[in-house]
Amino acid sequence: MCTVIRTERTILRCNIGDTHREGVAEMVKVRGIEFEGNLDNSMGLEFYNLSHRFGFQNPNWPYFEDTKIERIHYMAKSGVLSQRITTTMHATTHIDAPAHVVQGTPFIDEVPLPHFFGSGIVVSLPKKKWEPITYDDLEAACGKSICKGDVLIINTGWHKHYEDGDYFAYCPGFVKSAGEWMVEKGVKVVGHDTQANDHPLATAIGPQRNGPLLPHLAEEYKEWSGGVDWKDAFPEWEPVHNILFRNGIMGIENVGGDLDAVTGKRCTFAFFPWNWDRGDGCIVRLVAMIDKSQNFRIERGDAI
Repeated sequence: MCTVIRTERTILRCNIGDTHREGVAEMVKVRGIEFEGNLDNSMGLEFYNLSHRFGFQNPNWPYFEDTKIERIHYMAKSGVLSQRITTTMHATTHIDAPAHVVQGTPFIDEVPLPHFFGSGIVVSLPKKKWEPITYDDLEAACGKSICKGDVLIINTGWHKHYEDGDYFAYCPGFVKSAGEWMVEKGVKVVGHDTQANDHPLATAIGPQRNGPLLPHLAEEYKEWSGGVDWKDAFPEWEPVHNILFRNGIMGIENVGGDLDAVTGKRCTFAFFPWNWDRGDGCIVRLVAMIDKSQNFRIERGDAI
């Protein structure tokens, strides 16, 4: 339970030259303990969670085992709480390492840290069931606002369907030309509210590699598409993953949370993974940050 309370506590923050900035933060009480709030804090920043929940019975890709969480120690037993988690790192909101798909490319711990932080844009690109996201779609949505080195977050509206049912099978998705557009524009990282960096039918959900995991979709797609065989529509296995990863562009899948609140805005993003040796990807807490006052700064490393 979270309760917003008003406090008269003045918060001081040191700046260079021994000057101070004073402010009164609206505190948030969580289970009886006060914290600074996401939107009202002594830093003057706004923080937005763009990750879906992770935990018991979180939605999962069709061939993954369910997430298991066990209390190894708990209050009645040990006076502390310690939990053991068994999960794939490709559950909930997560980032793929290039090594996830392209053999011989970097694992997650080998990717330099600047690729998990940066500024960029959140773009509205509404899509319905199975609709492709193309080069032309991206150019129309943000071709004039994207900058080289930007983090690009795409809101198709599909995060509202994030459940075990239709979300994974019927997501819209990137097709090959979208990956080519991102390389052309120099995108650093792309995040999106869909199930993978490719259209679902260009993955094992469809006729690719060890698929189809959901063979009944073959006839459904043919009817939906007006008679096109899914093997003809999606002849390559995960082409967007391959294009992005071979060009050093990582993808954040299953973006959600407060995505609508920052859509249409330029933000700064952080999404650091574990320092996992030979990791193929990692669950992340994707956070968008806005500094309306432009008073906050990262320290320059002065001696203390």
